[in-house]
Amino acid sequence: MDRSSLRPLVGISACFKENGRGGWHHTVGDKYVQAAIHAVGGLVVLIPAVGPAFAEERAMAATLDRLLDSLDGVLLTGSPSNVEPHHYGRLSRDGTVHDPARDATTLPLIRHAVDRGVPLFAICRGLQEVNVALGGSLHQHVHEVEGRRDHRSPKSPDIDVNYAPAHDIDIVEGGMLHRLLGERRVRVNSLHAQGVDRLAPRARIEATAEDSQVEALSIPDAPGFALALQWHPEHRALENPVSMKLFGAFAAACRARMAGRLGVPLRAAAE
Repeated sequence: MDRSSLRPLVGISACFKENGRGGWHHTVGDKYVQAAIHAVGGLVVLIPAVGPAFAEERAMAATLDRLLDSLDGVLLTGSPSNVEPHHYGRLSRDGTVHDPARDATTLPLIRHAVDRGVPLFAICRGLQEVNVALGGSLHQHVHEVEGRRDHRSPKSPDIDVNYAPAHDIDIVEGGMLHRLLGERRVRVNSLHAQGVDRLAPRARIEATAEDSQVEALSIPDAPGFALALQWHPEHRALENPVSMKLFGAFAAACRARMAGRLGVPLRAAAE
């Protein structure tokens, strides 16, 4: 078997964006694709935001199950858009950017991936999606919550300024993140307006910012790897030891699934 075929197949969530000419699928930051290729060692397939095309629940379930049968992992990306608050029983404020097509795709995708044990690694909006998909809610404007800091990006034209380390996080002792990193405090490049309010019943807090805002969560009862981060480990991932530990753990889970899915020795899958 060709070694290139032994790379795990990683599905990456994409957004749908209107452009005045019917909209575009497959919009996803290149940094996520590059991280999946170089930090995970995977082959990449983009998952378009086609949820509305499968409005009937059974059709959507069958589509997602067939997709997940072919994937070794799912990477949920960040995005300028916000999860529509009607998914957790609230109203949206004027001027908020939403992507209902993405919501209609990723929210059921998360539930199916978690329940089927498909490795799931969620970043920024991805963490918010995981929390909502599993029954939690969000603060739509964290900076307006009493006692919380402003977690938003400085909006510089220099991407390295926007994604520079912003604050420390406190990692829960004995949790999944603690086991992966071996540290109780690290500095992260967290930049977001939304954030976890009510934690999903199945979720466990893995880390918080100094203002108690949730910065990482896991799904302890998931049969596979399931970790969500509010910060952006994909930015210059290969230069960041913390990011590489996290992507390395996701990669190991993806390789293990691939070995089982394709019936190849795990050692060969790791090469």
